[in-house]
Amino acid sequence: MNAEIAMYMAQIFNTLAFTALGVWYVVPRLQKLSRAAALMALTAVHLGRTLCLELYSSQDAGLKMANAVRDHIVIGDIAGWALALVILFSLRSRLNASIALIWLLVTETILDFGSTFVTIVRAGTIGDINGTSWMIIAFYLPIVYVALGLTIWQLITRRHEPLFQDEGR
Repeated sequence: MNAEIAMYMAQIFNTLAFTALGVWYVVPRLQKLSRAAALMALTAVHLGRTLCLELYSSQDAGLKMANAVRDHIVIGDIAGWALALVILFSLRSRLNASIALIWLLVTETILDFGSTFVTIVRAGTIGDINGTSWMIIAFYLPIVYVALGLTIWQLITRRHEPLFQDEGR
């Protein structure tokens, strides 16, 4: 087995494991939360997307990755992080535009991860990733995949619920 196959296997295995954990433990908890609180919890997962900045130190330590590939990853992830932060503030401020912003984050994440995957495969760098970068791709990204799926599920299945419940006001 080579490093590239090992990376793909780790992502697949971890995505399956985190999906099971999500169904067993996260879904029941989300169902007990208000729609806004559930969406806040799932959106907060994206705040870890600043981990992409680790690529700079990985390159300094010898990671063979073109600056254009690195920049593609960093720009997409920082955009997702910033959007997630705006969404959390909008949910906290009880803005109805929050749902549109969450759909924007879903779209941005799918497009970002898809284009990054294509860029990395074309560049042939997936097999060169190791250390902290490997851990991020093998463990954190599957968590984001599962959170993204749960976010879409929440947006669709709870679309008829009010976003903000009257809290005695």
